[in-house]
Amino acid sequence: MVARRMASAAVGMSDLSDEILLCILRHVPVFDLLTNVVPVCQRLQRLCRDKSLLAHVCLSEEYMMDDKMVRHTLRLLSNQVQSLSLNGVYWLSSGVMDSVGRCKAVTRLDVSGCRLTAPRLSRLVASLPLLSSLAFDVQPGFHAGKLAGEAVDRLSRLAELRQTLLTPSYGVVPCCTQLRKLMLQFDISDVTREGFGVSCHLMVGQSSVPHYEQLEEFSARLAPGEVNQTLLLLYLAVFSVHVPERLRVFLVSVPGPNPTPWPAAPSLAQSLGLRGDLEALQLPRSWLDSSSLKRALEGNSPRHLSFSRCPALWPQVFQSLLEGDVRDASRLLSLNLSGINHVPYTECRGAEDQLLPANMSRLASRCVNLRHLNLMHTHYHHQHADPPLPAGPHLCASLAQLRHLRSLTLPACALSDGVQAHHSAAHNSSLLLLHGLKKVPRVGVQNYKAGAQTGTQAWCGETTSGISQLAAECLCLETLELIGPGFVSALPRLEPCSRASVEPRGMCAWARGVGDAHLAALAGFGRLHRLTLAGLPGVLRGTGLAHLVTQCKDLQVLSLANIGTLKIMNYNASLLEALRNCSQLRELRLEQPYLNANFTFFEALSCCSRLQRFCLISRNGSFEAAAAVSFVERCGSVVMCHMFTGGTLVACQNLQKTLLDRFSSKRPGLSAVIYPIQHEDLPSVIRDIPLTLLDGTTLFQSHVAQPPRLSPW
Repeated sequence: MVARRMASAAVGMSDLSDEILLCILRHVPVFDLLTNVVPVCQRLQRLCRDKSLLAHVCLSEEYMMDDKMVRHTLRLLSNQVQSLSLNGVYWLSSGVMDSVGRCKAVTRLDVSGCRLTAPRLSRLVASLPLLSSLAFDVQPGFHAGKLAGEAVDRLSRLAELRQTLLTPSYGVVPCCTQLRKLMLQFDISDVTREGFGVSCHLMVGQSSVPHYEQLEEFSARLAPGEVNQTLLLLYLAVFSVHVPERLRVFLVSVPGPNPTPWPAAPSLAQSLGLRGDLEALQLPRSWLDSSSLKRALEGNSPRHLSFSRCPALWPQVFQSLLEGDVRDASRLLSLNLSGINHVPYTECRGAEDQLLPANMSRLASRCVNLRHLNLMHTHYHHQHADPPLPAGPHLCASLAQLRHLRSLTLPACALSDGVQAHHSAAHNSSLLLLHGLKKVPRVGVQNYKAGAQTGTQAWCGETTSGISQLAAECLCLETLELIGPGFVSALPRLEPCSRASVEPRGMCAWARGVGDAHLAALAGFGRLHRLTLAGLPGVLRGTGLAHLVTQCKDLQVLSLANIGTLKIMNYNASLLEALRNCSQLRELRLEQPYLNANFTFFEALSCCSRLQRFCLISRNGSFEAAAAVSFVERCGSVVMCHMFTGGTLVACQNLQKTLLDRFSSKRPGLSAVIYPIQHEDLPSVIRDIPLTLLDGTTLFQSHVAQPPRLSPW
């Protein structure tokens, strides 16, 4: 009787309100929505055509859709979609762009990463009368002179433009006379595939000079290379003559220790600070001095600030934020202080070379609404520094005041509560030698045991109270990056920058003491979606990692690099245990010099049933081809498999061909790149990988507190 009443009281789909059903349908891919859900019943048909579901469509991660499916979807959306993103849909043919032209209501269009020639772009833009925002790639051979008059007229009305430059060119910027927001990404190699140098000579005439009269936001991000820096200065030449009156966002990211100077930068900074409405600022280290920075920030209340690798500016940065130069520091949402006080550890002799607890506590109390904070390539040495740091709470305790924090990058030494234990252990080691040769436990690499107290006391006096307090207070944290001072990726995104910002591995005693107990304490961040752990020599068995993933149930992106000893992979067993518990994982990047990707490894990896992207970097590692094929077959969502190992070129090419031949038909977006990491042709191979996959997974980089995108695609 009770069972019948429960069955009769059960709620079915038809009993749910329209609002709840719409929330559910938002998670259904648009192709399935229009093709499979619409025919079910009249009610679902009506809801599936609701404006809230079809006005903004993103096909960027629909890796299973081929040309035919995309054309069919666009035909059904033609009169409804207003914002359409095909960003990074690298596998589609250029002919698909003709179908985009049928969507006459589109006002915002992103076709970055798609194959698009100048004539095809001309036809596409001319067919969209309401277009106000455009994002695309400027490919080699692009010439604005091939654009039709109607397309030029449409471009002249654009308010927003995002251009990825793969060849020296102004693209369509000179045509866009009404631009309010401009974002540029420079990704040009200094040398062609044939080995010839790339020229940055542009035909600069009256008709090809960019117009910035209405510009409010300017953003430029550069890949390494002299050509990119030279081209950037050509884009900025207009600013030397006239700074747009409405400009309130200026973000320029240039990699490397010595960016090409720009003499107009100080006057630009001063102009930005005059009106009191500065929203965001980032300039390369060689472009700005302390007095110019003070004038730029004084009386303003910015939302985004980045002073990455600007050690000469850090006293002024803290003065502006703490002493009232910034009018309202509570409006600051994103702050990048990566490498701002970086000096080699051997030269780190005083408090002035470290993050001061008192300053960081004041910073956290003033910038209470910070969402994103990057402290990579800095030093924080708690308690037992010589000379002692000024009195103040632990850095993590100070950061715990930031209750709205969503993403955070910390130096590894910031997790340590002191190094007194290491000195004691070293002393004990010398005494043991007097009693005979006896194996001594490695310092700072003790195993974490489930159920041990991680928040107050661990082995040899080690404590994790600082990180535990941070985890207890920052309940909204979704992205965490913990990077050791000696870490250099074998495949960095910005190589000159990376190699200029590091010190010898294990040099910092505080960072060397971060081990499994500290990783286990990270389990307190129960809402983590993205986690990066890199350059942590103090981790021995990885038991803390295994515990961490069992508590962070929503972990979707995991990047592990150079954990523990480099010549022997001691944490392999814990890694396999962790992978078996990562049920929600979608992206995995592993970098370890001696990782053996054998059958056991791929069997554990196959437990990540939702995995889409996988990248393995192991200079002296190996792989079992049959196991890799079985893994890709079992994990039907995998669309990216990149492995750079110590295998032979023939073995790598055979595996790559097998994966593409067997799975490309059912996975149109499959990207399989298997290559020896020490092969001389590797740079050109990486150049062929779509930028979406490079920046997202393959190349190592920090994602925290980076310049905000101009448009929320």
